[in-house]
Amino acid sequence: MSAAPEFSLILTLADAAQGRSVAVEADAEGRARIAQRLALIAVDRFAIAAEVRGVAGGIGAKGAVEASVVQPCAATGLPVPATLSEPFDLRFLRDIDAPVDADEEIEISSEDCDLLPLEGDRVDLGEAAVQTLSLALDPFPRHPEADRVLAEKGVLSEEATGPFAALAKLRGTPDA
Repeated sequence: MSAAPEFSLILTLADAAQGRSVAVEADAEGRARIAQRLALIAVDRFAIAAEVRGVAGGIGAKGAVEASVVQPCAATGLPVPATLSEPFDLRFLRDIDAPVDADEEIEISSEDCDLLPLEGDRVDLGEAAVQTLSLALDPFPRHPEADRVLAEKGVLSEEATGPFAALAKLRGTPDA
């Protein structure tokens, strides 16, 4: 049994058939769960705005995820605030999970990257939005003071520890 999503927004084929505008923001509890899942220090804002429509074989949703987050610096753990606005154009379709031969070469267009399976007659746009946010986050956020903080702790800079620094030492260059 899988865990409940951190932020759920269920839409049905009936919602899509009529066309629907969606605009929701996560409450403090939902933002805290999203922060925990994505290993963030905080999520100060998480909002979805989308137009939902029926498409052949499923549901289409086009909009954006807006978020204000605080990530830990990859080098120091210091807080790195970020504001994100990530557009999405998703299609939730039936029968997109057909088995694929592992040896077969597959060409994927940019349109194929935004296809998700339609489970029954409903989709969880909230879960898709959390996934969209996770893909938009900087994978290696760096605090502006990271080099200074690391130097104070005696950690050498990348330039001082890299392969060229080792070569300089071998040559006896005073720069190293």
